[in-house]
Amino acid sequence: MRAAEMAKGRVTEVKRSNAAKFAAAAAAGVLALTACDNATDTVDDAGNGGEQTSDVRVGLAYDVGGRGDRSFNDSAYRGLTQAAESLGVETRDFEPADGEPESAKEERLATMAEEGFDVVIAVGFAYAESVQAVAEEYPDVHFAIVDSEIDGLHNVTSLVFAEEQASFLAGAAAALSTEEDHVGFIGGVETPLIQKFEAGFVAGVEHVNEDIDVEIDYISQPPDFSGFSDPAAGRETAQAQYDRGADVIYHAAGASGNGVLQSAVENDFLFIGVDSDQYANAEDDQKPYVLTSAIKQVDVAVYELIQDAVEGDVEGGIQRFDLASGGVDYTQSNEELIAPLVEELDGYKQQIIDGEIEVPTAP
Repeated sequence: MRAAEMAKGRVTEVKRSNAAKFAAAAAAGVLALTACDNATDTVDDAGNGGEQTSDVRVGLAYDVGGRGDRSFNDSAYRGLTQAAESLGVETRDFEPADGEPESAKEERLATMAEEGFDVVIAVGFAYAESVQAVAEEYPDVHFAIVDSEIDGLHNVTSLVFAEEQASFLAGAAAALSTEEDHVGFIGGVETPLIQKFEAGFVAGVEHVNEDIDVEIDYISQPPDFSGFSDPAAGRETAQAQYDRGADVIYHAAGASGNGVLQSAVENDFLFIGVDSDQYANAEDDQKPYVLTSAIKQVDVAVYELIQDAVEGDVEGGIQRFDLASGGVDYTQSNEELIAPLVEELDGYKQQIIDGEIEVPTAP
């Protein structure tokens, strides 16, 4: 098998009138809160047996695909679990429903605020409008949103990342590893955020070798966000790219990326993960195919936000995480595959940090 051979050889302020409306919706059960394990405390759900030592209560609402995506949502969950273990906060996490309306997101966040959560974290840009609306109604609750910029509200912290920088390194790794001079990018949904991943990846490939062909596909188009939660579609899209000649494929597709990895195993091409270290959470038979992952330290951002809340230092505004701050990076877990590339990739990384390489944020 090609990947196995490489592993041996060369071897990612307030309007309270609406607050009453949200509370009434919650009391009437309009929410359809599909919470993980019936929204039990994360401390108990994770089996950590941690003791609550802080009065701070934290609620977290997942993005499309939910917990178990081995990527974006799972990274947020790790931060939440660490906070439950280390800081003694009470935590609960909530799953979205497939194809839910915007009103369901607002109601979910408002219900957490009404139930007395001190910090409410929304994972994913799809919550942007809901956070904006609900945060204005509950000025004493601190809200945070991952992957969207909301400015001007004292009780909202935006946790945003330089996805394009990590994706550049993913593209460079793909270009240095392809044997066919043909690689691929699969996005979950074609939005400006996911286009940042595409732009960085293509720039990284072209920086190494502009003659390499790059396949680009998106699984769905807005307002259809199923592209983040459809492993079967991810698998089919990856199969199509492989059939067209791609032998290294990078995805930014949430849970759909699990299908991309499955296709890599079936067809013997290299896979590049996203957001989390997808080598670390891959099955044993999948690990040889994971070249690297372009990671975002969502877990660290979530944990530190909760820690600030416990210490009484949480602030609103925009917090940016990039290569220079360690907020994004590429992984080296699959040492046999990545080790021969590290010196060159680290060189590109430093050039980005120093401003010698400017990575585009749009295709």
